[in-house]
Amino acid sequence: MEFIVWIFHVLVAVAVIGLVLMQHGKGADMGAAFGGGSSGSLFGATGSANFLSRTTAVLATAFFLTSMGLTYFSSLKSTAAKPAAQRAAPVAPQSAPVQAPAGLDKSGAIPK
Repeated sequence: MEFIVWIFHVLVAVAVIGLVLMQHGKGADMGAAFGGGSSGSLFGATGSANFLSRTTAVLATAFFLTSMGLTYFSSLKSTAAKPAAQRAAPVAPQSAPVQAPAGLDKSGAIPK
């Protein structure tokens, strides 16, 4: 299943790159006003922008969802790879009482 998600993820990424490169920049509308010829395109003067924008948004959503799916698969692998002893909550070891080193009193000061 993870392999299928990887394939779909790469295809969606390539499609998003292609759609972004096909879209007009913000300054491209001024060129169309002086006879750029975009009104004779397949989708009309503004239809291509709407179609490409919506398709890009749908593919970006699909890319996000496949990224989340791959993250989920990765988390499953990491928990399955840990031994059972590491998955359990660690227990803090009980420490022995701290003794002052030789030559020091209990407060840690050197006696006079």
